[in-house]
Amino acid sequence: MAVSTDFSVAIAGAGLSGLCLAQYLMRAGIDVHVYERDPGPFVRRQGYRIILDRYGLEALRESLPRQLYNLALTTGDEPGGHLRFTDSRLRDAFTITFKDEPHATRQVDRLTLRSILQSGLNGRIHYGKDAVAVESGGPAGLRMRFSDGGAAAATVVVGADGVGSALRAQLMPDADPTNTPMAGIYGRSPLLRNGESVIPDALRTSGVLAIADQPGRAFFFTPMRFGESPPEAFARLAPGSYAPTGYDYVMWGLLLRQEEVPLGVRGDLLALWRLASRTSADFHPVIRRLVATAELDATVLNLFATGRRPRRWAVPRATMMGDAVHVMPPFGAHGGNTALRDAALLGRRLVQARTNGTPVEEAIARYQDEMVPYAFRAVDTAAGLMRRLTGGATAPHWVLTRVLPRLHRVTVPEA
Repeated sequence: MAVSTDFSVAIAGAGLSGLCLAQYLMRAGIDVHVYERDPGPFVRRQGYRIILDRYGLEALRESLPRQLYNLALTTGDEPGGHLRFTDSRLRDAFTITFKDEPHATRQVDRLTLRSILQSGLNGRIHYGKDAVAVESGGPAGLRMRFSDGGAAAATVVVGADGVGSALRAQLMPDADPTNTPMAGIYGRSPLLRNGESVIPDALRTSGVLAIADQPGRAFFFTPMRFGESPPEAFARLAPGSYAPTGYDYVMWGLLLRQEEVPLGVRGDLLALWRLASRTSADFHPVIRRLVATAELDATVLNLFATGRRPRRWAVPRATMMGDAVHVMPPFGAHGGNTALRDAALLGRRLVQARTNGTPVEEAIARYQDEMVPYAFRAVDTAAGLMRRLTGGATAPHWVLTRVLPRLHRVTVPEA
């Protein structure tokens, strides 16, 4: 489709939501460019796997060309599976079962999904561009200004630059995120070791949240198996696009209180890994083995925060999406799905405005009015789950770690 240049959109941030919106708008023939502060597409770890729910999958289906949506499905893990809540010895407390339907839920590798979302955006993603402000003026009406002194003119500016957004203070001046007491040290370990799975067969299709006896500590892990290897799938469905070298792995995260992570180790991968190793010493041998075999350079620290509802949007033709608005703790798999939902909704509203002549300010206001309620329901749900599963309330913690596990047989023997 030919691209019209009389209406343009500048997006700050080449994460999932920014790229998804760019795909949506480009398919509709709207001139869109993405500006990313990182010097390249894969220089920084941004998580490992993501569970796409019906909102995330629907957003991708609406935004992507069919072959790219199919690429996301075919490289993903098999649909369905379980989420087990256990004690530290992997004795089940209770289990959630996901629907075994291709479009209901699907686990995908985040790096592979980002590669898919970049496909076809040649010349429209600009790296090393750190957006710092939005200014009125210029031929299109707004300018996105960068830390290097440059600027990009656009009709609409979208901040999708994550929890550390530099644009949020200007566009949402009353909505800085609130810190929480919790943090996560994330890691990745190869699924196969000496040709054998490090995950017992009983947990083959399960994610596990193991809750420690000590309140405020838990360990999450889940295997990521590629349905089709990314290089083969990309060659078939997106030839010429960058294909990550996908190999099956286990994504894990140690949840602990921020006060347990000394300031001096927060930027030190080896120190973080050692902290994870020490802190998980009382967990089941499967968990200790995952930490022991982790890839050191894949270690990531995440200090959990919760977004605050914006009460005022300061620039009528500028708006925000994803973690820049509604960052949330990683409980319930809502964060990435909500960001993708934002992208499809904003894309829909902007395209409708172009089609029917609605003022763009009205289209953006409508997006914001629709986005805030569902996004902050997700924030509240994730924050509530975090408090219940890692908080210091004695009775719920006692039920999860002592009572319910005694009602189930041992799933994974320790020998």
